[in-house]
Amino acid sequence: MIEITPEAAKHICQLVAEKKSNESQGLRLAIEKGGCAGLQYIMTLETAHKEDLIITQEGALIFIDAPSVAQLDNCILGYEEGLTGSGFRILNPQAVRSCGCGTSFEPKEKTSRSHE
Repeated sequence: MIEITPEAAKHICQLVAEKKSNESQGLRLAIEKGGCAGLQYIMTLETAHKEDLIITQEGALIFIDAPSVAQLDNCILGYEEGLTGSGFRILNPQAVRSCGCGTSFEPKEKTSRSHE
């Protein structure tokens, strides 16, 4: 299961409200091949699909597609604001290394995933 920090949940709720989206919209968190480390995180605002894992925390909805669930197991989704920028941050214990920008990672075990 993925952990969502209170700051991340609050920011997801703010994004949905700013987009004047319907209440069933949330943050889709997925993993695709790409980025400088092999796999990259994809985040979009949308509604759930039938096969998604749906996490509700502090009013925020998070949707994870079935192929991404295993790679996101035990991750922490946070939100940070700082002098150099702000954004969601993912702490992934299954990553051997991450790229400098934090959107791409190399998994401990090579994956045959072709979800693109």
